[in-house]
Amino acid sequence: MPLFSPLNWFKQRFAQWTLQRSVTHGVLHLNLRTIYIIPSKQGLAFCLLLLLMLLSDINYTLSLGYALTFLLISVGALSMLLAFRNLSSLSIRAGALSPVFCGDDAQFTFHFENPHALTRYQLHLQDPTHHQQNFDLAAQQSSVISLAILAKQRGWLKCERLTLFSHFPFGLFYTWTYLHFDSQVLVYPKPALATPLPWQNFNETGGKMQCVPGQDDFAGFRNYNAGDALTHVAWKTLARGQSLQIKQFSGFQTDTLWLDWAQLAPSHTEENLSILTRWVIDAHAANIPFGLRLPQLEISPAHGLTHQANCLRALALFELTSSA
Repeated sequence: MPLFSPLNWFKQRFAQWTLQRSVTHGVLHLNLRTIYIIPSKQGLAFCLLLLLMLLSDINYTLSLGYALTFLLISVGALSMLLAFRNLSSLSIRAGALSPVFCGDDAQFTFHFENPHALTRYQLHLQDPTHHQQNFDLAAQQSSVISLAILAKQRGWLKCERLTLFSHFPFGLFYTWTYLHFDSQVLVYPKPALATPLPWQNFNETGGKMQCVPGQDDFAGFRNYNAGDALTHVAWKTLARGQSLQIKQFSGFQTDTLWLDWAQLAPSHTEENLSILTRWVIDAHAANIPFGLRLPQLEISPAHGLTHQANCLRALALFELTSSA
């Protein structure tokens, strides 16, 4: 059983009390009302040492001892002032966030701005699991700090309350503030391992892959017609004395591929979402127009990054009531 620590007990009780503070929706400016400071373990030991020195000076009437004791008291008071100034006047705002897949690290980014001509040293940004990022902040500079948080389940991953703290300059004081922004990351289902696309749904409309005019592969020449683009003119054949000809290219046109929930076992929700996520990724990579069918939701066939993001969002929020 871990030993009882009055300092840790105080931090926990104080953290519970500050939970009543509202969530920050914009920029957080650190000032007297948002910065807290208490002696660290080393600071408490330092205070005890000063007390013993003062008692010894009084008992033995040591003039030089008085001088040394009050000098050390001045150093302690100055270090408390420097500790507070190390966080004071900083401006912090949450940055843009990118969706991630379940099991990956979500990168929560924060923009720190130091408007004063004072370098801020030994800053630590820590999440509730004690994973932290350590950094310094140069004078009159801005910096982007990222904190990786493991995305354990799909849906919205909210930014929990973080702690920004420092032991600067001498480790005698623990100075901290709380960051609790309203930012959140969308977590997609974890893609299943390689799973073949449901090609049986590819010909639902009676279509198939067809060779059509396009920009992919060279398909021969034809005679020039008025209005044809000069970029497709076969200049080499013209230089050999042949008639003016145009290069032809071909591409492939595909019918719609449907990714349908009904094909999968209804009792395995998370496994089905993983398989559908894999299909969405693979269909997008193959540049195949596809649609997505879920219970009570159907996304029309399309292709492109926006369509892929819409489908992955629908899978991430499937049967979840909270959304942004």
